[in-house]
Amino acid sequence: MAQETDSAHPKNPALGLVRLPHGEGLELPSYETSGSAGMDLRAAVPEDRPLLLLPGRRALVPTGLIFEIPKGFEAQVRPRSGLAIKNGITCLNTPGTIDSDYRGEVKVILINLGDDDFYVERGMRIAQVVLAPVVQLAIEERQHASDTARGAGGFGSTGTS
Repeated sequence: MAQETDSAHPKNPALGLVRLPHGEGLELPSYETSGSAGMDLRAAVPEDRPLLLLPGRRALVPTGLIFEIPKGFEAQVRPRSGLAIKNGITCLNTPGTIDSDYRGEVKVILINLGDDDFYVERGMRIAQVVLAPVVQLAIEERQHASDTARGAGGFGSTGTS
């Protein structure tokens, strides 16, 4: 029986990957477990030149990959919790959005919020990527906002407990 698909969101879409020359030899992103939401991205820095990330500094780290994301989806680049808690290494612009029509190399903006120098080595798992459906809504300008129970309350207005 043929599988039903929606043109914007196919049932089993594929993420196309183009490996760039400096990404040769690195493992491709993959789901580590059947329940994984994200796939790890690896650093495509030269083997003989790890990238030094000093405390308080940031760097753009190449992955050696171009993504071909299906129309109707996006890729979100997110930090890895282990790097964050153990080393203070996280991603800026989180989540970083990769649009389906982008065809450049995927790169990760890392920052060292820790107290020690950190070396990003070739093949190191530096971030994770989560694929998600996208909805594009029509825009309607209005003269006034509608009333709700919350109103304009924000920034902690609903409390902490």
